[in-house]
Amino acid sequence: MTAPAATERPARGRGWILAATASAAFAATVMATAVNVVLPTLAAELDAPFATIQWVVLGYLLASIALVPIIGRLGDLWGKRRLFLAGHAAYALGSLLCALAPDAATLIAFRTVQGAGSAALTALGLAILTDVYPAGERGRAIGLNGAVISVGIVLGPSLGGLVADLASWRWIFVGGVGISAAGAALALAVLPHQPGVRGERFDLAGAATLFAALSWLSLALTLGQSRGFRDAVVLALLAGAVAAALAFVAIERRVPSPVVDLRLFRAPALTVGLLSGLTTFVAIGGVIFLMPFYLGGVLGFPPGRIGLLMAVVPLVLVIMAPIAGGLADRFGPRPVTVAGMLLLVIGYLAVGTLDAHTSPAGYVLRFLPVGLGMGTFQTPNNVAIMGAARRGASGVTGGLLTLTRLLGQVVGTVALGSLWATRTVARAGAPLGSDARLLPAEAQVAGLHDVLGVVRVLVTVGLALVVADLLWSRRGHRGGPVGPSGPSVASGARVR
Repeated sequence: MTAPAATERPARGRGWILAATASAAFAATVMATAVNVVLPTLAAELDAPFATIQWVVLGYLLASIALVPIIGRLGDLWGKRRLFLAGHAAYALGSLLCALAPDAATLIAFRTVQGAGSAALTALGLAILTDVYPAGERGRAIGLNGAVISVGIVLGPSLGGLVADLASWRWIFVGGVGISAAGAALALAVLPHQPGVRGERFDLAGAATLFAALSWLSLALTLGQSRGFRDAVVLALLAGAVAAALAFVAIERRVPSPVVDLRLFRAPALTVGLLSGLTTFVAIGGVIFLMPFYLGGVLGFPPGRIGLLMAVVPLVLVIMAPIAGGLADRFGPRPVTVAGMLLLVIGYLAVGTLDAHTSPAGYVLRFLPVGLGMGTFQTPNNVAIMGAARRGASGVTGGLLTLTRLLGQVVGTVALGSLWATRTVARAGAPLGSDARLLPAEAQVAGLHDVLGVVRVLVTVGLALVVADLLWSRRGHRGGPVGPSGPSVASGARVR
C-alpha cells in the first residue's frame, strides 16, 4: 500500500489552492442559506404546502450528511483533485436542473444532486489544505477558509432575497452554476495532481451501511418534528439507523480497507476534536433556529432587523477565524481551543439573561462572546482534527469533520427546537400540542431559558473535553495519528 506524498508547493501556489478551496466552500454555504429566504415564494409559485417545500432544504442537507464520509474516503483512494472537480460538476449540474425544475418534487430531487456536490466540495477542501500546507501555516489557511464560509452564511440571505426581488428565484440557482463554474476553472488550473492510495479496494459494504445509518437517522430526526418521535415510521427509522450503525462497525473491524478506519479514533486529538465540535454545533444550531422566534415573536422585531441582529455571530466569526488560526500556528491548537470553549461558556451564560424587554444593543452584547468563542474555537479545533489524520486518510477525516457540523446542526435544530416547544407549553400551563409561538411572551422566554440551560451543559462538557486533552498532551502523551501508514502528512513531516 502506497500513500500519496505530501505536495510541495511554493507559498504563492498554496495561496491559489486556498482560493480554490475557499471559493468552493463559499459556493456551498451561500447557496444553502440563500434558498432559505425564498421558501415562501417557492411554496406559492410551485403550489406546494410547507410540509413539502421544507424538503428543498432538507434534501440538500440529508444528501450532504449521508455522503461526506464516503466521498472523503473515495478522495483518499482515487485522488482528491479528481473528486473535488467532480463535486463542482455535480454542484453545477444540480444548480442548473434546480433552475429548470417544473414542480416541487423535481426541485427536491435536483437539490439532492446539488447536496452531493456540496459534500465533495466541503469535505475534500479541508483535506486538500491539510495536504499542501505545512503544520506551521495550516492554522491560518484553515482559518481563512472558515472566514469565507462565514461570509457565505452572512451574504446568502441578502443575495437570495435581492436576486428573487429583481428577477426570480430560479436565478439564484443560475448564480450557483456560475459560481461553481468559476470555482471549477480555478481548481482545474491550480490543484496539484496527487495520486490516491494504491493497493486498496473501496469498501462497498461499509459504505452502504454507513449511508443507510446516516440517512435513516437524519430522516428520523427530520420527520420527528412533524409526526412526533413516538410515530411508528420514526421509531422504525431510528431502529434501522442503530442496526445499520452496528453492522457498519462490525464490517469496518474486519475489512482490510475500511471506509472509516476505526483506529483513527485512537488519536485523542481527533476523538476529542470531533466530540467537542459536535457539542458546539448542536448548541449553535438550536440557538440560531430559535432566535427568529424570540426576536420576532417576543420582541416584535421585523424580518429586516432580525436578519441584521442574527448576523452578529457569523460576522465575528469572519474576523476571528483567521486570527485564531494564526494563534494555533504559533501556540498550538490545544490552548486556543480551550480559550474558545471558555468564551462560549461565558457567551451562553450571557445569552441566558435574555428577557422579554431586551434591546437590540443588549442582544448584540450578549451574543458577541458567542461569536468570539466560535471563531476562536472552531479553526484550531479543525486544525487539531486534520492534524491527527494519518497519511492517506485526510479525505475521510475531512468528511468526518464536515459530518459533525451537519449532524450537529440537524440535532440542534430538532432536539432543542422540540425542547423549547415542550417547555414553553409546560411553562404556560397550556394543553399538550398547543402552538408555542402563540403562547405568552413570558412562557416563551422561560422555555428559551430551559433550552439555554441544556446548551450550557453541552458546551461545559465540550470545555471539559478540551481541557482534559490539553492536560493529557502536557503530560507527555501524544495525540497524533494512529495507523499502519505511519506519521500524518498533517504533522508537518516531509514525505518523500
